[in-house]
Amino acid sequence: QVQLVESGGGSVQAGGSLRLSCAASLRTFSIYNMGWYRQAPGKERTFVAAISRSGGSTTYADSVKGRFTVSRDNANNRMYLQMNSLKPEDTASYYCNTSPPSGVWGQGTQVTVSS
Repeated sequence: QVQLVESGGGSVQAGGSLRLSCAASLRTFSIYNMGWYRQAPGKERTFVAAISRSGGSTTYADSVKGRFTVSRDNANNRMYLQMNSLKPEDTASYYCNTSPPSGVWGQGTQVTVSS
């Protein structure tokens, strides 16, 4: 069974940075486009960023463009999300998954940004 484990969340002040990590137990990780998603309290889960199989192509939600950077390490089945210039509206639980997402979700990692 696929396992997705997110880590790296925390509490920061506005303008700060965090780097999230995703460890995937996918045997053939490199054949999947991967993505980051987030869910704020009381809201639906939304798309944040995606990266192609090779890492050569990335896409971002307009709300994070220019502030967040997604990357991946296929040799170690890992994906990352570098988040800079964080804003209070970035507060959410962050999840990794394939892109588009499968039905299997990890526990997420909480990011809290205070003003």
